[in-house]
Amino acid sequence: MTTDKIQFTRRGFLGMSVAAGIITLTACGSDSDGDSGSGKSGGKLVMTVWGGDTDKVAYQKRIDLLVKKYPEISITLQLIPSETYEQKVQTMIAGGSGPDIMQVAENVNVYSSKNQLLPLDDLAKGAGIDLAQRFGPVGSLYSYKDKVYAVPDRSGAMIVYYNKTLFSKAGVQPPTADWTWDTALSSFKELTVAGKQWGFAGAGWWAQWWSLAYQNGGKIIDDSGRPTANSDAVVEAVQWVADLTHKHGVVPTQKQYADMGTDVGGDQAFANGKVAVNATGFWGISGLLKSDVDWGVAPLWRGKQQAVTAFGSGLAISRTSKSPEAAIKAIEFLSSPEAQNLIIETGQDVPANLDVQKSDAFLKPTWMTKPVDMDVFGESSSFIYRAPFIPEWNEMQKAFENGLNNVWLGKEDARTALNAVQKRLETIIKPAG
Repeated sequence: MTTDKIQFTRRGFLGMSVAAGIITLTACGSDSDGDSGSGKSGGKLVMTVWGGDTDKVAYQKRIDLLVKKYPEISITLQLIPSETYEQKVQTMIAGGSGPDIMQVAENVNVYSSKNQLLPLDDLAKGAGIDLAQRFGPVGSLYSYKDKVYAVPDRSGAMIVYYNKTLFSKAGVQPPTADWTWDTALSSFKELTVAGKQWGFAGAGWWAQWWSLAYQNGGKIIDDSGRPTANSDAVVEAVQWVADLTHKHGVVPTQKQYADMGTDVGGDQAFANGKVAVNATGFWGISGLLKSDVDWGVAPLWRGKQQAVTAFGSGLAISRTSKSPEAAIKAIEFLSSPEAQNLIIETGQDVPANLDVQKSDAFLKPTWMTKPVDMDVFGESSSFIYRAPFIPEWNEMQKAFENGLNNVWLGKEDARTALNAVQKRLETIIKPAG
């Protein structure tokens, strides 16, 4: 979480309604011999995911559909609280009883670098999964050392939410993908009323400022695997973000957020009409459906080039799986349009399957209570950059969180802070060999 409480971590947000422990649900097919490893394409499988009530419903519906089509497969779904997910799953794998299918996200290569996941290139090819055709730019997102370790399951770009009423009153044109940094800043200034209303919620969360760094031609990790946190492009992007608050006054300070209420961040401030623009993920829609704000959505603006962070998760197979052929068969179905339609039907997330993103089921979901241009997710899919999901992901994020804290508070400039972060990253990140 950023210092100004702009955003929950995605996993924390989605997992808030799950109590401690593991929730287990089972969908059974006709596994005639009862052997968990029986048959190349059948058997009893365990699938682990994190999440809340919506996730439980969505995954179970998809699994029920799967076993209806493939009765030779049965799947036990285990929901593990997000805060203990990684530890529990790694313990299961170390004990030789890891899940057959497991949900992974940005830390996928924490697992793969420890030989805890099976490479899926041959398995996916054998199952007829064309990653590029089915998922576009995110098809190879969950890779490490030129091997694929997960098949995309959910994937939606960060998008812009804007307050139509505030834009209209200020005479500012709605945001588009053609906005530049200068356009955004000029618009934020027009939309700001000192001490009462702010143009933008801020971009201090990694997913937000990384997008701007990549828009500026920067990278967090270069092609050789070396950290480049203090490159001119990254420094300029971080300083631009910090200046929005402490130089231009178009983003609330930490104190101003605190004055709005306990734990109020960008999402809540936007829903309460305090900020005119918020950049976040699909999950923002759920809260806004209950808000009185007249809102719309648009793709994130551009810098020197288009670039935006994708939020999502993939499905991997643990190395302890006794039925990898059945697991990849299940993953193929779960990532097909038939099963992926249920992701949007339940309002869970953005399906990774591009055909579903372009379908009426996604563009006009039955639960949507107002006209919303859902095509912004499809439009944004071509802007998604490939984030470095390195094995040291957790340590890297901690280094940024600690190292940039004073920048977001206005107590340190971006160059000084990122020089220190760079030194820290050079001690913890091993270039890919």
